[in-house]
Amino acid sequence: MCRNLLYKELCLAAHPSLYVFMATGALVLIPAYPYGVVFFFGALGIFQSCMFDRETRDIYYTALLPVRKRDVVRGKLLLAVFAQLVQLALSLPFAFLRTLYLHQGNPAGIEANTAWYGFGLLIYGVFNLVFFPRFFRTAYRAGTAFLAALVPVVLGVTAMEAAVHFPGMAWLDSIAPEDLIRQVPTLLAGAAAYAAGTAGAFVLSARRFEKVDL
Repeated sequence: MCRNLLYKELCLAAHPSLYVFMATGALVLIPAYPYGVVFFFGALGIFQSCMFDRETRDIYYTALLPVRKRDVVRGKLLLAVFAQLVQLALSLPFAFLRTLYLHQGNPAGIEANTAWYGFGLLIYGVFNLVFFPRFFRTAYRAGTAFLAALVPVVLGVTAMEAAVHFPGMAWLDSIAPEDLIRQVPTLLAGAAAYAAGTAGAFVLSARRFEKVDL
């Protein structure tokens, strides 16, 4: 079921810009660039797809298929998770190339290191938790849902970029092997927050969408 739902979303519901934004993980190769912007692009791609779904009445079409209403929600979240995780996975080789060939630090903010991935997962988890339950109140008002979810995204990115400039927090901005190991708990905490936020988003969204009269 999940495989078929995701296949349908990728083929029919995903806006073409979503695939472009998935590739923005490569921006970590740019010197002196605020890498937190990558997460904004990821959120923007999901918003664009939900707007596209509204205009094409994709949610109404999906609800007419032999699936439950909660499966409609599941499909949209599967697409979001796929886009977010693929974006981060695609950024990995570029982060390694940066480490190998660009030895200077990033004056614009945090490095693309283990902590950056942990913060990214946390930001995406919070975005999912705010955006999808609000969107599925009506399955129509994607704009207001995105504006509400954009607030914690901007705050999270700002906090991440600012944290590395505080005394005693420089290890979050490091790519030294010992500091990368020290950052692993940040990655694990971000992964746990992402899983919890996305699971919570599904439960709340499904509950609200059950009450929507399409």
